Amino acid sequence: MPDTPPAPARPSATVILIRDTNDGIETLLLRRNSKLAFHGGAWVFPGGRIDPEDYPASDPSDDYAAACRAAVRESYEEAGLTVQTDELVYLSHWTTPIVLPKRFATWFFIAAAGRGAVRVDGGEIHAHRWMRPHDALDAQRAGEIELPPPTFVTLLKLQDYSTADAALAAIAAQEPEVFLPQHFKIPGGACTVYRGDASFDHDEIDRPGPRHRLYMIKSGWRYEHTF
Repeated sequence: MPDTPPAPARPSATVILIRDTNDGIETLLLRRNSKLAFHGGAWVFPGGRIDPEDYPASDPSDDYAAACRAAVRESYEEAGLTVQTDELVYLSHWTTPIVLPKRFATWFFIAAAGRGAVRVDGGEIHAHRWMRPHDALDAQRAGEIELPPPTFVTLLKLQDYSTADAALAAIAAQEPEVFLPQHFKIPGGACTVYRGDASFDHDEIDRPGPRHRLYMIKSGWRYEHTF
């Protein structure tokens, strides 16, 4: 029998909201309802599917404009926070590995959070926390919270910035990163390999060469990016 084709990746958008504190930047994380099929119980950035209404009437094929509108809409629907499309900085794009039954092709944007109060709906989203990136990563390593791989990797990158302005300026000057994870099962867990890794687009995970991958194993998650 032929192999089952992978599930289609649904277009979606996420917005990483950051703010300054006396101890460095914080980002908003939302806890998804544990009953949801996709990352139920995990802590994520605000986001969701791109709806047909998000596409501009003047250009129904403009995926970028639709993603921006979806990010703005989801920020308000999930967290009660208003962001303008011209405040969004395009950070990265993630596509769920083909081995998973539910897949998304997600635009990741980052923006300053503003001063509004967070309001969650109690349905899809059950709680929120403002956390410094390294505190969220420490909580994940301690087993206190669950983070999806894109959230984990993004938080690692946000650790490099001491202020929101510095983060936004640096990210705006960079080429957005595209992640097309290739999934491997390994002893103790799994590993996703990204573009630039010697094993990307190959069947062998131990090919010699540069590394760009995330190990998700019981002893702890580890991100490697060497050149």
